[in-house]
Amino acid sequence: MTSSDDGLVDRFKNVFRDHPAAVTLITANTPTGPVGLTASSVSSVAIDPPAVSFSVTRATGTAGALLRADNLQIHFLTPEHAATATEFATSGGNRYADDQGWTFDEDGSPRLAGVRNRLTGSIIDTVSVGGSVLVVAQIHSAEPGVAGNPLLYADRVFHAFDAAHAAV
Repeated sequence: MTSSDDGLVDRFKNVFRDHPAAVTLITANTPTGPVGLTASSVSSVAIDPPAVSFSVTRATGTAGALLRADNLQIHFLTPEHAATATEFATSGGNRYADDQGWTFDEDGSPRLAGVRNRLTGSIIDTVSVGGSVLVVAQIHSAEPGVAGNPLLYADRVFHAFDAAHAAV
């Protein structure tokens, strides 16, 4: 599946650069240790059973390890997590640093302090689309976190959402 319109890819990218999305960290415990990446593509898919989708740009490296993991955690971030989100979005970034607020559950699953919510689940399906992989995960637990505004991503920059001034 490719586009025959040379300008379509750039126009398509511009559409989503201007479309704000909430930022999450998707993490997993693997046999070689914890892995994780920053994602702004998490979306609810179903309520019963609870399921979400997200996409990764390739099935290698961190994303590949995440796709092979038995379980995953989705951490919904606040603006205070912007620096951590940057590290997890950067190849070779400083992930799971002591000053980021990580602890680990008994099974080794990463847990980030101060998140708005945390979902845990397992991957039930994937679909390859071009160089990306669309992932569907069934959710096994939903844990409320701190009250706070979401961290947003738009036009290649993290933004603090201000709920007090956002209603229309």
